[in-house]
Amino acid sequence: MDCPVIQLAKELISRPSISPDDQGCQDLLIERLNNVGFIVEKMPFGDTLNFWAYRGQDGKTLAFAGHTDVVPAGDPNKWKTEPFTPVIINQHLHGRGAADMKGSIAAMVVAAERFVAKHPNHTGRLAFLITSDEEAKATHGTVKVVEALMARHEPVDYCLVGEPSSQSALGDIVKNGRRGSITANLTIIGIQGHVAYPHLADNPVHRATHFLQELVTTTWDEGNQYFPATSMQIANIQAGTGANNVIPGELNVQFNFRFSTELTDTIIKERVTEMLDRHGLNYHLDWVLSGQPFLTGESKLVSATVQAIQELTGRTTSLSTSGGTSDGRFIAQMGTHVIELGPLNATIHKVDECVSVDDLQKLALIYERIMELLIL
Repeated sequence: MDCPVIQLAKELISRPSISPDDQGCQDLLIERLNNVGFIVEKMPFGDTLNFWAYRGQDGKTLAFAGHTDVVPAGDPNKWKTEPFTPVIINQHLHGRGAADMKGSIAAMVVAAERFVAKHPNHTGRLAFLITSDEEAKATHGTVKVVEALMARHEPVDYCLVGEPSSQSALGDIVKNGRRGSITANLTIIGIQGHVAYPHLADNPVHRATHFLQELVTTTWDEGNQYFPATSMQIANIQAGTGANNVIPGELNVQFNFRFSTELTDTIIKERVTEMLDRHGLNYHLDWVLSGQPFLTGESKLVSATVQAIQELTGRTTSLSTSGGTSDGRFIAQMGTHVIELGPLNATIHKVDECVSVDDLQKLALIYERIMELLIL
């Protein structure tokens, strides 16, 4: 018979909860948490199911955050097993969401059940923030729950997000921050015309070349002890009608910044605008801010997590801010200390996604130990 963590992970994986369709995952979790004395508040917004659950009233609040939604499985014929039929092969649990992040959620809930059974009168508050909208638009999920909690001044001191942070071995990497992300959608405006009569047109591609060269070669910052230097990448360039005898009237360029705490989105916008104006370009520019950078430096949450990993795995953890964005960016806006700790990320979003059975069981023990260190 499977251990409780693996059994719950299997039950979650068997529900094809492609974002944001929860497929009953949260009802399963709510039932488990209700059974050990959690007060559960369902917080649906738009097409997204969310819930906030807590146990205890006094002391610091330690929240565990995660998402029940998964990315599509793609062509099931390319999988060794059915994507939504959990199977254990060579001591690895296979199925969509096994690593990202139904395995983590199972470990969190089982850890909470064990912790409550051992410490029914714990002094701190233990909480869960679960969404079904992390893998897609992330517009009606954690961000909305955070807004509601902030509006009623409900404190969350510490938050552990169960994203798959580990790289080569369980607990070798803990994310203690993330870079910010902002995307520019730029249109450089020229005058369309015939290539044989360039004096009657204004080619925006030609006009933009010096600007684009400066954009690519600019050093935006040097980073710091926690963050690498800010990076800028052009994601898309498009111009022309498809005909070889037409000078385009517009050039569309999309580029993205992953930025450290050395910069702000305001500074980035100002520097890009100054660059465009200096090159004398006629343009239209729209910005989409996906998330601000956040960092949890010295913190009891970091210390407790490092200690728990050391005790249960013997490993010395490295702190990192690499990778993309996560829902941690929303939770950090509450003034909450946020870290991310989960299983290996080697197979996330891939065909044949899987996670080590031993790692999931040990992850639950690590989560339980963190609870003991922070809210007893």
